[in-house]
Amino acid sequence: MKVIVVFASMTGNTEDMADAVAEGIREAGAEVVLKNVLDANASELTQYDAFVLGAYTWGDGELPDEFLDFYDELDDLDLSGKYSAVFGSADSSYPEFGKAVDLLVEKLEEMDTVRIAPPLKVELGPTSEEKEACRELGRQVAAAATGVK
Repeated sequence: MKVIVVFASMTGNTEDMADAVAEGIREAGAEVVLKNVLDANASELTQYDAFVLGAYTWGDGELPDEFLDFYDELDDLDLSGKYSAVFGSADSSYPEFGKAVDLLVEKLEEMDTVRIAPPLKVELGPTSEEKEACRELGRQVAAAATGVK
């Protein structure tokens, strides 16, 4: 089973989360590809049994600039029935905590993907407990992907 994790990270916090999600996927026995969004095309998602998107929230609640093209490309794809999950780091000093994660969840709901788990948001950098939650998310994703024929 193949899973791709695509993320955007400015300070390394979301990348730390992505690494932990990928660890969980590998622990559960699935193949995982980890890519920075700058090195990925949205069309790649169609080649995987499941995918996980990770983004930090920029400004007052926007997706990071480097995620915008990927986000727009999603409109051209049929991802209905694909397993998906979303995570990201956020900063509670802004009015909307982790709004970029919410934007990705809303987009994937519109696209009729199958959400594997609730979106995972952490305050700034993940603690050891939050990294374990990321690994657990990865294990859940792998379990769902393993059920895919």
